[in-house]
Amino acid sequence: MNVIVTESYEESCAAAAQMIADLVREKPACKLGLATGGTPVPIYRKLIEMNRAGTVDFARVRTVNLDEYCGIPADHPQSYRYFMDTNLFDHINIDKANTFVAAGMGDYQANAAQLERMVYEGGPADLQLLGIGNNGHIAFNEAGDTLHAKAHIEHLTDSTISANARFFEKKEDVPTMAITMGMGDILAARKVVLVATGPAKAEAIRGLVTGDTITPHNPSTLLKLHPDATVIIDRALAEAAGYGA
Repeated sequence: MNVIVTESYEESCAAAAQMIADLVREKPACKLGLATGGTPVPIYRKLIEMNRAGTVDFARVRTVNLDEYCGIPADHPQSYRYFMDTNLFDHINIDKANTFVAAGMGDYQANAAQLERMVYEGGPADLQLLGIGNNGHIAFNEAGDTLHAKAHIEHLTDSTISANARFFEKKEDVPTMAITMGMGDILAARKVVLVATGPAKAEAIRGLVTGDTITPHNPSTLLKLHPDATVIIDRALAEAAGYGA
């Protein structure tokens, strides 16, 4: 595992955006696995800037998102389809027909099966972008005694619901279930890039970047098994996690 320690979260996001841009330039028809939440927003802003400057072209890129809430439609302001459109897709020259976010309405099991198919259609992602939850969850693969390899329906923990409540009017509005890629799907990507910041992530990052323990109680630790995984953290988080001390 390659761990990059930057001087700031902004620098971390710039590094991740550069990795994505370099891949798109090298392979214009590449497949990207994308993430939502607070972490990737500055990364997407930098990609928008590069696209507008004419230094990266998304015309042939395909994307598949990690997850989606159950029970809210695609046009809901907190759906992940809405998030991706407003934070990235609406502002770059990508063909939205080549972007996939699982449906959050209808038959959840059928929607999860469709996500599973899309993960591998045309081959797995060339690069999978990830954030990390306070409890080490990746996408919506929650910490616990077991983890799933394939796309599935996940019942969200109170910790995850509380962390996501900032995006809703009140905690009670946060969906309690989500469709998510499984850990096997995530590990299938050719390259994985995880970006994290903030003291709340310190314990999860400590488990990921120090030692060699792999545990479902910190799902991110499975990334230790990946042959090409990069973790980008700022110095404040590295120090809080005890990395490099």
